[in-house]
Amino acid sequence: MSREPALLSARGISKSFGGIAALQDVSFDVGHAEVVGLVGDNGAGKSTFISILMGVVPPDSGSIHFDGQVARFRSPRDAREAGIEPVYQQSSLVDLMNLWRNFFLGREITRGIGPFRILDKRAMKAASMEIVREIGVGLRAADEGVSNLSGGERQAICIGRSMHFDAKLLLLDEPTAALSVRETQRVLRFAEESRERGVSVIIVDHNIHHIYPIVDKFVILERGRKLTEIRPSDASAEDVIKTISLGRRFDAEEAEE
Repeated sequence: MSREPALLSARGISKSFGGIAALQDVSFDVGHAEVVGLVGDNGAGKSTFISILMGVVPPDSGSIHFDGQVARFRSPRDAREAGIEPVYQQSSLVDLMNLWRNFFLGREITRGIGPFRILDKRAMKAASMEIVREIGVGLRAADEGVSNLSGGERQAICIGRSMHFDAKLLLLDEPTAALSVRETQRVLRFAEESRERGVSVIIVDHNIHHIYPIVDKFVILERGRKLTEIRPSDASAEDVIKTISLGRRFDAEEAEE
């Protein structure tokens, strides 16, 4: 029986900025409906990899295959059109805009014929409120602003928006930073629910204990190189933290001592 190809396959990804090598020959896969923790100390190359994947910067060498196709993303729009949706530490919601405008920013629904099209506000309001009710954010109308929402609620809306636009891969870049315990649990629960819907997730987070329960495998970067991969079934959260802090491969026999 043949093994299903990975959703994302990165091979030999390298990137330098001036004389600094941010990534060196990094390779790993993300399977379908798999949650991957991309972790490492500061300067490990995590953000650079996310930027390459989103088409913000090109790799110097290497290749990325996404959903069976060679990925040559030249902009975040290219990545989103392919089915990759990012949720950053600072949510991308615009405080001066209401819910439905935030939800469909850059992807507005229109109606009409040919060039004679207008915004379909009714459809956008209905769709945004449907997602809000599903994720449990306390907004009563699509015309309400988002400036007073908590950090967790803002992140939840960003994740809900990605699901509405049929994301295949969700990128969570430090999504729990500065969130309360309750908000952190909410965001992580949405990540789990995304996997249950068949969506893959790459989550970047410094708090290993936060993401350990939902991760299928950890990919650990060290100074721009892939150090190792660890599955939670083979190691504890403390083992993962120790691997990151020591900067060397995990030894299962050593961990048992």
